[in-house]
Amino acid sequence: MSETANPLPASAFDPACVRTAVDGCLDIFLTINARLAAAQGFPAEVTDVLRDLVLGGGKRIRPVLCMAGWRAAGGRGDEGPVLRVAASLEMFHAFALVHDDVMDRSAIRRGRPSAHEAIAARYAGHPGAARLGVDAAVLLGDLALAWSDELLHTAGLSADQFAAATMVLDGMRTELMYGQYLDLLATGQPSTDVDAALRLARFKSAKYTVERPLQLGAVLAGADAGACAALSAFGLPLSEAFQLRDDLLGAFGSPSDTGKPAAEDLREGKHTALLALALCRATAAERDLLTGLRQETRPGPGQVARIRAVLEATGARTEVEVMIEERRRQALRALEKAALPPGRGRHSTLGRLPPVRTGRMTTGLPAHAQLRGTWTARGRAPQPASPPSLDHSESPSAARLLADAPNPSAPKPRRAAL
Repeated sequence: MSETANPLPASAFDPACVRTAVDGCLDIFLTINARLAAAQGFPAEVTDVLRDLVLGGGKRIRPVLCMAGWRAAGGRGDEGPVLRVAASLEMFHAFALVHDDVMDRSAIRRGRPSAHEAIAARYAGHPGAARLGVDAAVLLGDLALAWSDELLHTAGLSADQFAAATMVLDGMRTELMYGQYLDLLATGQPSTDVDAALRLARFKSAKYTVERPLQLGAVLAGADAGACAALSAFGLPLSEAFQLRDDLLGAFGSPSDTGKPAAEDLREGKHTALLALALCRATAAERDLLTGLRQETRPGPGQVARIRAVLEATGARTEVEVMIEERRRQALRALEKAALPPGRGRHSTLGRLPPVRTGRMTTGLPAHAQLRGTWTARGRAPQPASPPSLDHSESPSAARLLADAPNPSAPKPRRAAL
C-alpha cells in the first residue's frame, strides 16, 4: 500500500508542515492495517495500542531531520516518497520505545501506560495478565519494526534510492541494537567514566535521532560521501547535545514535562554523563545517595530533591550545560564549512532546525519546549487538514477498506510526548 502525503511548501523548510504530512501518512497506514487485521479476525488491541503510541504523541524529530537532510542535499521534485521513508523512521522509533519500556520495566510512556501495561490492563483479572502484557509488547514492537519496513518498501523509491537508503538504515539499526545492549550492561552500575557514558548515549540514542536521519534524507537526494560526511560533522555534535539535554530533563524534569516518573533515569541507575560527572566530584555520602536512589521503587519528593541538590552542588548540571553549548557551537562551525548546496542547503534548511537556533536552554523544561514553539511541548503536532491521497493500484483491498476509514483530521486526545 502506498500513501501520498500533502505536498510541502517549496519556498522554505517548515518542520511543522513535515510533522503534519508524516502524521497523515502514519494515520492512513495504521487505519488500513487495522481494517485488514479486523477483516482477518485478529485481536483489535494490537493495532489499537500501537496506534495510540504512534499517533498519541511524539515530536517527529527523526522524520523532520530526514526531510531536512533531503532538502539540504539539494532534493527536488516529488517529496512524497521521501515523506513515506521519513514516516518509516517514526514507526521504527515506536518499535524501539516499546522494547525499551519492556527492558527498563517502565510503566509510563508519554504520560500514559506503556504498551505492555496497556495490554495487561485489557486483561486485568486474568491469570498471568502482567506476563501476557510483557510478552505481547515484544510482539507489538516486532510488528512496528515490520511495518517500518513495509513503509520503506512501499515508499516508491527508485532502485538507486532504495539501495542507498538501506545502507544507512542497516547501520542505524545495528548501532541502536548495540547501544541498547551497552545500556543493559551499564544499567544499575553507574560509574565515573564520562567517556563511556557518552559513547553509550551516542549509539543508543544520539546517532539514530539526528545523524542517521539526516544522512538518510541526503542519500535519497543523491548525496555523495562528502555530503554525508559533512552532515555527520554537523549531526553528531548536535545529537550529543540533544541527548545531554535529555539527560538533564530525565533528572530535573517533572512528570508533567516528561510523561514519565520523576528522576526515572536516576532511579534506574542509568549510566549518564550527568551522573558520571556528579560521582566524580561527590563526597562518600553523596555517592551513596546518588547510587541508592535506584533501590527505591517510589522515591518521594524529598529524596528526589536531595539528589537534584547533589547534581547542582557538584557542578555536574552546570558542566553538562557547558558540554551542550560546546557541541552546539561545534555543529554550527561544521555547518559553516559543510560542502552542501547553497540556498536551500546549509542555512535555509539546517540553520532553521530548532536545536541549532537555541543556545542555553532552561533545564527545568524539555529542550523541545524551549525551541521557540517549533517542537510542540509534550504534545502531538497539528493534525492534517485532509487525509493524504493514496495510490491504490497495488492494494485494492486497502482501497475498499479506506472508504470506511475514519478521517485523520478528526480531533484526537492530546497527550504527553517523548
